[in-house]
Amino acid sequence: MAGGGRLVQPLTAPPRTPPRADPAPTRWQYRWARLKLSPLFRGFVRVGLPFGLTLGAGLWYFSDQDRRDAMNLMIADVRQEIETRPEFMVQMMAVDGAGDSVSEDIREIVPVDFPVSSFDLDLDAIRDTITSLEAVRTASVRIRPGGVLQVQVTERVPVILWRGPEGLELVDAEGIAVGAIAARDERPDLPLIAGLGAADAVDEALAILASAAPLADRMRGLERMGERRWDVVLDRGQRILLPADRPVGALDRVIAMDAAQDMLARDIAAIDLRLPGRPTLRLNDQSLKELWRIKTVDVDQQ
Repeated sequence: MAGGGRLVQPLTAPPRTPPRADPAPTRWQYRWARLKLSPLFRGFVRVGLPFGLTLGAGLWYFSDQDRRDAMNLMIADVRQEIETRPEFMVQMMAVDGAGDSVSEDIREIVPVDFPVSSFDLDLDAIRDTITSLEAVRTASVRIRPGGVLQVQVTERVPVILWRGPEGLELVDAEGIAVGAIAARDERPDLPLIAGLGAADAVDEALAILASAAPLADRMRGLERMGERRWDVVLDRGQRILLPADRPVGALDRVIAMDAAQDMLARDIAAIDLRLPGRPTLRLNDQSLKELWRIKTVDVDQQ
């Protein structure tokens, strides 16, 4: 205490106010905040990271061969149980659109032992096997409700009979051999063609046969000559030798001449039309000898 009775306070510095914290984030905090807001990072955290952890755990778990074998066995058992359920079993095969012989051939070549699971059937392979038959034009295969393997077949229709190197064969309009027969009288309703390459020109043969309808009673068939042209074979050994080009028109002229002069009723062996501008008649041997005899008599008389 000083004089005068006044209390003297010691001199002290005023209290210091603490500095205010800067509210702005640091550079790394700012980048981290921006990264967390980016769609790529959020997608990685939500999808990529869990997927990676799960994949890693799965790879680690199945790195053991025993665990892999156990899993494969379990999958095979579950699959077998599902595939052999009654609703998935095929009990029989039905063939529609085919004759008895073709139907029997289909049942023989289709390698299926019934009952069989529908999962074990390769329908495309079965269809290809069926269409490999000569007599089958098209085929469709499906599994019908009730456990039936349904085969719908369109057969090739033979339109002509071909006497070829393999014997008598039935041929359709496309020249494809449908089957074989043992004797001509098994299909008397079909016209006959013969010769090498005859089946490759069935369309032309059918056109010639249609034009030769007025000669149907005498027709024996057509023969392919040199794989390039046709001979019309009639009864009594007569032949009409058609040209390679426009054979139908040449045959029409012969039929017109026969209608006018009854030419084919005469003792003619062949009518050669291979040269369109110079048709030739070939007589039989007996007629030729008689013709020479008559000419000889005429010469002697002169």
